[in-house]
Amino acid sequence: MKLLTWLACVAVGAAGLISVSLAAEPLPAPSPAPLPVVASFSILGDLVRVVGGHRVTVTTLVGPDEDAHTFEPKPADARTILSSKLMVMNGLHFEPWAQKLRESAGFKGNTVVASDGIAPRIMPKHDAHHNRPALGHHHDIDPHAWQNPNHVIVYVRNIAAGLSRADPQGAATYKTNAENYVKELQALDAFIKAQMASIAPEKRKVIISHDALGYFGDDYRVAFFSPQGLNTDAEPSAKDVAQLVRQIQRENIKAIFIENMSNSKLMEQISKDTGAVVGQRLYSDALSSAGQPGATYLQMMRHNVTQLVMGMKRN
Repeated sequence: MKLLTWLACVAVGAAGLISVSLAAEPLPAPSPAPLPVVASFSILGDLVRVVGGHRVTVTTLVGPDEDAHTFEPKPADARTILSSKLMVMNGLHFEPWAQKLRESAGFKGNTVVASDGIAPRIMPKHDAHHNRPALGHHHDIDPHAWQNPNHVIVYVRNIAAGLSRADPQGAATYKTNAENYVKELQALDAFIKAQMASIAPEKRKVIISHDALGYFGDDYRVAFFSPQGLNTDAEPSAKDVAQLVRQIQRENIKAIFIENMSNSKLMEQISKDTGAVVGQRLYSDALSSAGQPGATYLQMMRHNVTQLVMGMKRN
């Protein structure tokens, strides 16, 4: 009997120790709700996801395979902005509708202009009706700065700084993610330089739907020609298209490409008139849908470079 009483006391004491031990164990801190971020277009959305990681949820206004130049916001887009804590825009006059939408919606959150700090590429302003340099001292700013991965390093660090202002507790995470991605961008730059080295300088000529790859061309010494200017909302004149066709024939340019967000009809006609074979689609102003070659910025750039090299080898 005494033995049973002793065993019962031991059991009660052990249970008490377990109870005290459990009570002393600190409860895990609840995970913070992800920071809602809205990006103006798909390429920026990808960069924000990389830098933000699990601490953010990202919505893009202009999705994959869509043209930000001709995008027209809907009332639902204003609601998307108002439900976000941070808005990320390209700047350089790429998406003037985004600033207007932000103001009309009364957005009070933080805004990041990803291209801040980048010296823009300045081009002669084109006549909207004739796609030619306009009279007077007018210039266009080329907004496609992301086509140079060294510029995307600036984008990524600007995004990390903006996320840190909106979510100071995540600052260390954003900085680490950004700097890890910078290393991937530097590797991408090295890859592009190695690929371009395989093409003789006189063969580095490409025809593309609109003038979207100028920053790439400046840095990697490729000449791009296009029937449309910096924007896709102005139709080229028949005279300008005829001049481009003559140039293609005269210089024997075989590398011709259509962008994923462009109408293919004009480029297919140019291909027919010149005998140049249209290569695989390139991704310039928009990512592809999931499962396609340009679903992320890094995939998009490597795909573009591989296709450009194949095309220029035919010149």
